[in-house]
Amino acid sequence: MSRRDDPAAMDEQRLDLWLWHARVARARTQCALIAESGAVRINRQRVEKAHARVRLGDVLTLPGPARGEVRVVEVLAIAERRGSAVDAALLYRVIEEPA
Repeated sequence: MSRRDDPAAMDEQRLDLWLWHARVARARTQCALIAESGAVRINRQRVEKAHARVRLGDVLTLPGPARGEVRVVEVLAIAERRGSAVDAALLYRVIEEPA
């Protein structure tokens, strides 16, 4: 049985691949570097491996575009391929901090 035929396989994905599909960075290698830098947290657990698994419902803490900025997102979907920016925006929901 291939990974594509396994229904459970689409419930999780490598962190660097998910970040690339969500258009966090332009290149997958950049996404791998972000994941390996220790700047990403999955459900409050610090991650230092690009192959860490992201699952539906996970909460990711990511570095923002500006220095010192932090983004918190919830994983809503797993993509099979990298799509448009509109498709990428459907993969997550930004969690706002309470005012």
